[in-house]
Amino acid sequence: MKKVEAIIKPFKLDEVKEALHEIGIQGITVTEAKGFGRQKGHTELYRGAEYVVDFLPKVKVEIVMEDGQVERAVEAIQSAAHTGRIGDGKIFVSTVDEIVRIRTGETGTDAI
Repeated sequence: MKKVEAIIKPFKLDEVKEALHEIGIQGITVTEAKGFGRQKGHTELYRGAEYVVDFLPKVKVEIVMEDGQVERAVEAIQSAAHTGRIGDGKIFVSTVDEIVRIRTGETGTDAI
């Protein structure tokens, strides 16, 4: 089992969700996040004073899936989240050793 985490621009969330739904991904977890990478934030003018905005709004999408779904999921996220501009985000894939569904006690892929 694998966990796919994607940090994307907030306005791309609906497109990413739809792309994952189309390939059969059922459940996702979404968290509002702030951060920066190479773009390093920007400056804003507020009441005549300039402020540096270090952390930009992002969305973190997390999905746990069987190994066979990972490649299609990564491709779906990448194509849906792509704008071609700096700050499009990153996708991380990691191994999940165990899953337990709290309600039923199911484990492994049955718990996904």
